[in-house]
Amino acid sequence: MRRRRPVVDYAAYLAVRIIVCLAQMMSVDESYQFARLLANLLYRVDKRHRKVGMDNLLQAFGDKYTEAERDKIVRGVYLHFCMMLMEILHIPRKLHPTTWRDRITLVGHEKVLDRLIGGGPLVMLTGHFGNWEMAGYLFGVFGFPPYSVARALDNPHLDKFLRSFRERTGQKMIPKKGGYDQMLDVLRTGGVLSFLADQDAGERGMFVDFFGRPASTHKAIALLAIEHQAPVVVGYARRLGPGFRYEVGCVELIDPAELSGSPDDARLLTQRYTSALEEIIRRDPDQYLWLHRRWKHQPKPKKARANAVPKPHLETTEAPAPVE
Repeated sequence: MRRRRPVVDYAAYLAVRIIVCLAQMMSVDESYQFARLLANLLYRVDKRHRKVGMDNLLQAFGDKYTEAERDKIVRGVYLHFCMMLMEILHIPRKLHPTTWRDRITLVGHEKVLDRLIGGGPLVMLTGHFGNWEMAGYLFGVFGFPPYSVARALDNPHLDKFLRSFRERTGQKMIPKKGGYDQMLDVLRTGGVLSFLADQDAGERGMFVDFFGRPASTHKAIALLAIEHQAPVVVGYARRLGPGFRYEVGCVELIDPAELSGSPDDARLLTQRYTSALEEIIRRDPDQYLWLHRRWKHQPKPKKARANAVPKPHLETTEAPAPVE
């Protein structure tokens, strides 16, 4: 791991704070104009992630989109992400218990609300889609702040700054590395645990289908939900046209009690919520962060058994079956 340089970290932090101050002096519409300039710049200079986005779209959709259409989606991803950053800076001033209805439309929330009011452990999932940072903040505004699992930023000053935003409405952060005991405590006490569930889990992850291709996925989410009988809510915060307006909804609520109790339950639950995330992304592909390597790891090919007995060759015009 590369050694951190405190002076460089603090300089980066100061630069971000200056940009934040300037953006917060603007109106939302003015900050969107700045986001467009920033998105165009990033698209031009960030060739590596631009290529990742193009490759991911080809893997996910095949020939559904032409190269020009894929390029347009990638441009949209950069724009959406930059607009999302601007919105994060305005959220503390725009989303309050008396004002959130001006910008947020709720869809399919009734069954989630019933569970929150009734109490008991709950797991909430989303992906790098729409404004995922706003979702946790908003539940705090509603009076149901979650405990969200996230990787800490390498820059400690920026990490502290981002944490102050995330925890402004009561949301608490749990480090992705070393936070397992805290996750257990949350579910044991009937709390709400939140995850971003579309990150590559490495070679040892559980491989499930995502856009028709195996994707390494963290198995701990399903194991925790099954162990504590915590329903799994798959939700989203989707941008609605121009301006700071979002649809926040639930597409799936998975009750572990519905599972059969078989050893394959964790895989079935993981596949089910991954398929729900895919459904969300297909609606608005330009609101998904295609720039990260979701399919970075693939299953290793199965080795042939060393003691396998070759099948006898049959005199036939067809080619013999391959040895397994």
